Amino acid sequence: MATVVRSMATSGVEGFMVEIEASTIRGQQQMISIIGLPDQAIKEAGERIQAAIESCGYDLPKDKVILSLAPGNRKKRGSHFDLGMIIALLFQTNQISARNLGDYAFIGELALDGRIRPCNGVLSMITEAKKCGIKTVIVPFENREEAASVSGMRICPVKSLPETVRFLEGKLCFKDLQTDAEADRDKAKQADSGLEVNRDPSNIGSSFDFMDVRGQEDLIEAIVLGAAGGHNVLMIGEPGCGKTMIAQRIPTILPGMTEQEALEVTKIHSIAGLLAAGGGLIKERPFRAPHHNVSLNALIGGGSYAQPGEVSLAHNGVLFLDELAEFSKSTLDALRQPLEDKRVTISRVNGTNSYPANFMFVAAMNPCPCGYFPSKKCRCTDYEILHYRSKISGPILERMDIQKSVEQINFFELEEKKNHYTSAELRKRVEEARNIQQERFKHDEEVNCNAQMNTSQIQQYCKLDRECTEILRSASEKYGYSARVIHKLLRLARTAADLDASDVIQREHVVLALGCRDLDVSTSQMYAIR
Repeated sequence: MATVVRSMATSGVEGFMVEIEASTIRGQQQMISIIGLPDQAIKEAGERIQAAIESCGYDLPKDKVILSLAPGNRKKRGSHFDLGMIIALLFQTNQISARNLGDYAFIGELALDGRIRPCNGVLSMITEAKKCGIKTVIVPFENREEAASVSGMRICPVKSLPETVRFLEGKLCFKDLQTDAEADRDKAKQADSGLEVNRDPSNIGSSFDFMDVRGQEDLIEAIVLGAAGGHNVLMIGEPGCGKTMIAQRIPTILPGMTEQEALEVTKIHSIAGLLAAGGGLIKERPFRAPHHNVSLNALIGGGSYAQPGEVSLAHNGVLFLDELAEFSKSTLDALRQPLEDKRVTISRVNGTNSYPANFMFVAAMNPCPCGYFPSKKCRCTDYEILHYRSKISGPILERMDIQKSVEQINFFELEEKKNHYTSAELRKRVEEARNIQQERFKHDEEVNCNAQMNTSQIQQYCKLDRECTEILRSASEKYGYSARVIHKLLRLARTAADLDASDVIQREHVVLALGCRDLDVSTSQMYAIR
C-alpha cells in the first residue's frame, strides 16, 4: 500500500494542495521515478534524496521507487517537495515510525547532507494549507517568520532531516522547535544591535522625508491629493527640479498597510524570490522604480513560468517610472490593462497566472527633447515638443489623473524658503481622507479609495451642483476631454472634498481638480506646422 503525505504548490500567488504518494516495486532495477508533471527541479530531487538518505544513515531501497505528485494533471515546479518525498519514502520502507503522518504538510528543499533549505512561496502555501484544513506545517527554519504570518496555524521550523524525523517520532516536541527558533531570533537581534540594518532597495524607509523638500508647495499639495485618493500622478519639469526626490517620498505619506494588504504584498515578493531569508510580513509599502530600458516581461511579468513583474511587485505601493518618454511605446502601452483592471494575467506555455497590480502610478518626464521648456534655454520648436510628448500615447496620458508642471528652483534662494511640510503631517491629512473613503466603501471589498470608484459609485458620490457642472463642461469643451478624463476629474474633486472633510463637492474642489491638468493647458497653446 502506498504512503501518502501532503505538501503544497503555487500557481501565481495562490496555492494548491499536492499529495505525494510513495510506493516500491519489487524485482525491478533500483531507481527513483518521479511522476505527476514535474519540472526539472523536481526531477532532480531523486539525486538529492539518494544523497540525503546516505548522509543521514538511512538505507536506499533496492527496488524501484515511484513518487507520484497528485493531481497528475497540474504542472508543478520547485524544489520544496523534497522533504515530503523523502519522508514518504522512509515511511514506506519502514525506516521511520511517524505517528499521524496525515496531519502534517511538508515544505522544504533537501541539501545533500540532509539539511533543509528555504524555498519561495511559503506564505501562499501556508494560506492554502489553512483553507484545506491542515493545522500543522513543517517548514524550513529560515522560512519560520514568513510562515508564522498566517494566524491559526501550527508552524514547525526544522533545520535538517534527522530533526524532522525525531519530531515525527515524538522524540522532539513542538516546544523544543519553538525554543530553538526563539533562541536563534534573539541571537540575530544581538548581532544586529549597533549595526546598520540592510534595507531592501525596493522599499522606502524613514531616511526619506518631505521635510527635505524646499519650495514646490503647489506640487506637494497635488501629491497629497493623489496619495489621499490613490490617483496616478505625472510630473513634468526641467532636469534637477526635484521630480525624483519628491516621488521617492510619496510612500512616506501613504497610510500604513492593513494586515490583508501586507499578506498580499508578502505573497508576491515570496513567489518572486525577493523576500529576505528569515523575513516575515512586509510592512512598508513597496516602491518600485525600474529603469527606462526595462523589458516588457520585466515590467508586466512573464518568463517561462509567468513570474510577477514590476507592476505586481508594486502592488499596494508605488510604481515610479522616471524619464517616462524614454520608455518604449509598446512597454508603456502594456500598462493600460493593469492600470484599468488592477490585475494582470500572464499566459505562457507552462501555465497561466494572474497577479494583483493595484498600485499608485507615479511618472516623471521632461517637457521637451532638450528638457528646458518653457525657459529661455529651450531651443525646441512646438512641433519637436509635440512629437516628443507623442511618445506617450493618449490612452496612457488619459489614465494619469494628475499632470503637474514642476517649476525650477533657484538654489541660492533655497535657504530663504521655509519648509512647511513633514511626511508625518502630510500622512495625517492623507489618513484622515482615507478613513472617510473606507467608511464610504465599507460595503464594497473591491474599493478602498476614490481612484477605484466605478461608474455607478461616481454617480452616487460625485454629484455636482449647476455651477460646478458648468465649470466642468466649459473645460471639457475647451480641451476635448473624454468620458474617462471627466470621470477622473470627478474622482479628484471627490478626494479634494474629503481632504476638506466636506460631504459635498464644492466649486473650489472642481477648480482644484481642473488645475491638476497642466499638460492639457501647455499642449493646447502650441502650433505644429510641418
